[in-house]
Amino acid sequence: MLIILLNHYLKNYMKHSLQYITRYCLAVLVCAAFTNTVSAQTETDALMIPKNYFCAAGVYTHNSWDHYWEGTFKRDNANLGTVSSNIYAVGGNYGLSNRVNLLFMIPYIKSNASAGTLRGQRGVQDINLAVKWMAVKQEIGTGLFSVHAILSGSIPLNNYEADFLPLSLGMQSKSIALRGLVNYQVGRFFIAGAGQFVRKDNVTIDRDAYYTTEMHYTNQVAMPNVTNFLVSSGYRSLRFNAEAVLTKMTSTSGFDITKNNMPFISNKMNALAAGAVFKYSFSKLEGLELTAGGNYVLQGRNYGQNTSFFGGVYYVFSVKKDKSEK
Repeated sequence: MLIILLNHYLKNYMKHSLQYITRYCLAVLVCAAFTNTVSAQTETDALMIPKNYFCAAGVYTHNSWDHYWEGTFKRDNANLGTVSSNIYAVGGNYGLSNRVNLLFMIPYIKSNASAGTLRGQRGVQDINLAVKWMAVKQEIGTGLFSVHAILSGSIPLNNYEADFLPLSLGMQSKSIALRGLVNYQVGRFFIAGAGQFVRKDNVTIDRDAYYTTEMHYTNQVAMPNVTNFLVSSGYRSLRFNAEAVLTKMTSTSGFDITKNNMPFISNKMNALAAGAVFKYSFSKLEGLELTAGGNYVLQGRNYGQNTSFFGGVYYVFSVKKDKSEK
């Protein structure tokens, strides 16, 4: 999860050189260990694509875990072995204005278990959409302070089976989320924090009854809502960026996995994860940049102890010229 904000003096150069604008483009994936949930990292950072510019992104992510928390009890499972997924995502970020960005991302996922008889799944998951608004941008002391609001949502694009954890492609739930983000940068160093609330819709499963802590004689599953909190800090320059990130995800309801049972989509899924992201922008190839990084789940509840590595290629270009450039 990367937070990149251009030094305020670059604003006057924004329209004259893609060397500066490429710093705005990053769309790293965040992947939940059980659910392969994916969202664009640009929903969680303080960067903004300038007006009439578009950032096209292609990202590959690999996830794997062989231990998980059954409730709060950490264990392995010889019937699963190592659970892994490969995610291939395409996305974009369009500058509707210098203060409003429109974002999307679509992932294709392949899941696998190294042991047992369960077959992995593959297919397109959900489309993730977001609108990001930079509400405040102000110099405070020797640094630059900004406040952002991000409205996002996801819609399943495929009729995949959600009731097949931990190998399902996702939760098959429509969602809507609101995030607030603050960022402060002094020189080439920054610190940021964000909080988000995610409202999830009910899910229809392919059975007429199921058990949580009691019997439910229906095919409708009420999904727990989720809160996400993030803190990050790092270094940024025109060519190279490095960032450390700590994230916490908490379900507002749900129940624990029962002993020796499979996870269920309405389990209470909590996780604390640490990660790092690195980005390099090419000076001779205007608009092109590479990024790489990883995440590791430090603590969880009904969650896999996931290790994630990712890499991406991004390209920024002008969609149309401003009148001032003509």
